[in-house]
Amino acid sequence: MQLNAIQIREALPWDRLIEALNDIFTKDVCAPVRHHHSINVPNDPEATLLLMPAWLEGEYLGVKMVNVFPGNNNRGFPGLNSNYMLSSGKTGQPLAQLDANELTALRTAAASAMASEYLSKENASELLMVGAGRMSRYLIPAHMSVRPINKVRVWNRNELAAAELVAELKADGVDAEVCPLNQLEVAARNVDIVSCATMSTSPLIKGEWLKPGAHLDLVGSFTPVMRETDNTAMQRCSVFVDVRAGALSETGDLIIPIREGAITKDSIIAEFTQLCRGEHKGRQALNDPQNAITLFKSVGDSREDLAAAVLAYQQSLPA
Repeated sequence: MQLNAIQIREALPWDRLIEALNDIFTKDVCAPVRHHHSINVPNDPEATLLLMPAWLEGEYLGVKMVNVFPGNNNRGFPGLNSNYMLSSGKTGQPLAQLDANELTALRTAAASAMASEYLSKENASELLMVGAGRMSRYLIPAHMSVRPINKVRVWNRNELAAAELVAELKADGVDAEVCPLNQLEVAARNVDIVSCATMSTSPLIKGEWLKPGAHLDLVGSFTPVMRETDNTAMQRCSVFVDVRAGALSETGDLIIPIREGAITKDSIIAEFTQLCRGEHKGRQALNDPQNAITLFKSVGDSREDLAAAVLAYQQSLPA
């Protein structure tokens, strides 16, 4: 079975995908650290092969293969291509090949939405989306699927890109508006949820801006030099992550403030396994839940890919 982007999108509605993610983090999943391999490409920059395996014993085995070829930019080709192979955990026979670009985007947004269910206030109604790229188009509806959001503001360094996204949202019936470049602080001070999906290497959202009861969702930073918020935010917020090991080794949002002594690795209150298994109750377990400021840092995990791939496969089987 081969599933393209459209088929995957149709097979993974937000409610079922979030439920699948929640379920996978309650199970004993074998999820080795991702493999990085450097590949020499004649007359081109060095390429990278990433392999992300995970399996449920006796049920399913999956692996995501990501090819990063920087030289493709000069050819007009995408620099990143990825595929997901799902196999039987009993026989090893292949079951499905899935478009991993779509799979990754959907599970990433669903993970942020799941975190919001645990960490944002139940009556959160205003969302600020920082960034107007591909991920923003997934994060906004994902957040809207779990909270009664009735107003969306979009900020982007390129206001034209923000305006294009806002036009798409309005066409879908969403009350959305562009946040002007110089109004980011004003917007951040007033919304209930701030979601960031950028390639920034310097803080965009300052901790002092976040109002009592706010929730900050950080998706963009995936290297030690990238960050979307500052040390103050990490100190003011109750910090949660999807996976501790990955967050502490991969994102500048944690690596930099830890290196600078603003926080320690113990500042992370809980990860998904603890939240999904009920070992930590999220916002409701914090001191003064009404006014606590929460932060979720996403780095991604192979268990999320496996959960999404299994659900897409099962949803696509003949009735």
